[in-house]
Amino acid sequence: MAEGQSVGAAVSAGEAELRPTQIEMNGINVITDSERKGHPRDLFWPWFAANVSVLGLSYGAFVLGFGISFWQAVVVSLVGIIVSFLLVGFIAVAGKRGSAPTMVLGRAAFGVNGNKLPSVISWLLTVGWETVLVILATLATATVFDRLGWGGGTATKVIALIVVVALTIFGGVMGFDLIMRMQSVITIVTAVLTIGFIILVVDKIHWSTVSAIPSGSGQALIGALVFMMTGFGLGWVNAGADYSRYLPRRSSGRAVVGWTTFGSSIAPIFLVIFGLLLAGSSKALSNAIAADPIGALANLLPTWYLIPFVIVAVLGLVGGSVLDIYSSGLALLTLGVRVPRYVAALIDGTIMTLGAIYVVFIAHSSFVVQFEGFLITLGVPIAAWCGIMLADILLRHRDYAERDLFTPSGRYGDIRWFPVGVIVAGTVLGWGLVTNASASWLTWQGYLLGPFGLGGKSGAWAFANLGVLVALVFGFVVTWAFGRSTVRAQEAAPVEPAPAAA
Repeated sequence: MAEGQSVGAAVSAGEAELRPTQIEMNGINVITDSERKGHPRDLFWPWFAANVSVLGLSYGAFVLGFGISFWQAVVVSLVGIIVSFLLVGFIAVAGKRGSAPTMVLGRAAFGVNGNKLPSVISWLLTVGWETVLVILATLATATVFDRLGWGGGTATKVIALIVVVALTIFGGVMGFDLIMRMQSVITIVTAVLTIGFIILVVDKIHWSTVSAIPSGSGQALIGALVFMMTGFGLGWVNAGADYSRYLPRRSSGRAVVGWTTFGSSIAPIFLVIFGLLLAGSSKALSNAIAADPIGALANLLPTWYLIPFVIVAVLGLVGGSVLDIYSSGLALLTLGVRVPRYVAALIDGTIMTLGAIYVVFIAHSSFVVQFEGFLITLGVPIAAWCGIMLADILLRHRDYAERDLFTPSGRYGDIRWFPVGVIVAGTVLGWGLVTNASASWLTWQGYLLGPFGLGGKSGAWAFANLGVLVALVFGFVVTWAFGRSTVRAQEAAPVEPAPAAA
């Protein structure tokens, strides 16, 4: 069976309705015309549900931790969230054009086998994110149960971990149709319960304390901006086309961008701003969030609302982890692992579970320190990849030649060394301009801060994390400047029809 084919038969022609009770048999293959369905507005549901998590409230403490004022934090939060999710929207357009997963479409830029490098990066990022979300859901449940007097020890954590892992893997295994149905339910439930949370804790806000927070430096502003971008949209760019690929080709590209950006960013905007007000009102709360970002918020609530809080916390995190495990499975298939899509999801689910067990029961390390290190370290190469992909998408005026996405001898080639070199160079450049000194395994970063006259690893620019922005801009500018002729040559070749389903 060719790599571009899914394992099993595709659904029959004309049966394009959602089938949430059936395991999706499509893998990394191109979605046939008979299976394309829906409207761009349908993208609102998965992206809203994936980003409505109460973790957004904790970002308020994370951002203020950069030493900036409330109003500065509001500005960088708005810019970071909207701009980064706008990048996701632009990449989602490629899904409508090519009807294949994001990392498969990347083969047009990197070559069929050259694309394995960014696919590895994407797989690491999505598996990392799904692991983080499962960890947070487990810790939050334990904290709430402890408040209720039901025990928040090892037994509770084990049960919570089992439940969260089961929900995540079940959604990932079943696939697209169930995910779309799950996300619509999660959206409604979490939105209602989150509003309840806000109403109950609004009296914890003390504007006089919040407004008295002093302003920070320009370097601190840039550092907070980069953190917001990596924590939100840059963590999703590598999955942007995984859900838009089911849309009919006639769908409006602007609508795809608009609904993806709107659905992704609307909840985080409100949650982060409210989180800024809460964290800015209490230093003790900010410190507690560093250890348990969601469980700490439970301490603000009356006892009777703790069960609804657990529901909203777990569902919100599951909404994100389900999308991650689905996309991580697709990335694994793109690497050439020849298993059905649902088996790939099970493999990633196993790795996710082992990682969560290690952090929850063995490591006991500070969450924020390791979380920031994870985001920034993988944020650099994914930013370089994003810049390359954005430029490549903008340079293209035709739909992708579907057959050639799976054929190393086709127009997209085997390995395109120039874009591979760009992502490597952008990563090396970017890692040299970021620091994560509090995470012992990342002290080697920041090696260009001294040579570039930015004060070294202890200077004012040390925590601005310029490397993420530099990698993004570098990837885009170099590809835009030197990739035009290659794209034109690819599009000039005659288009062959996609391979028939097996």
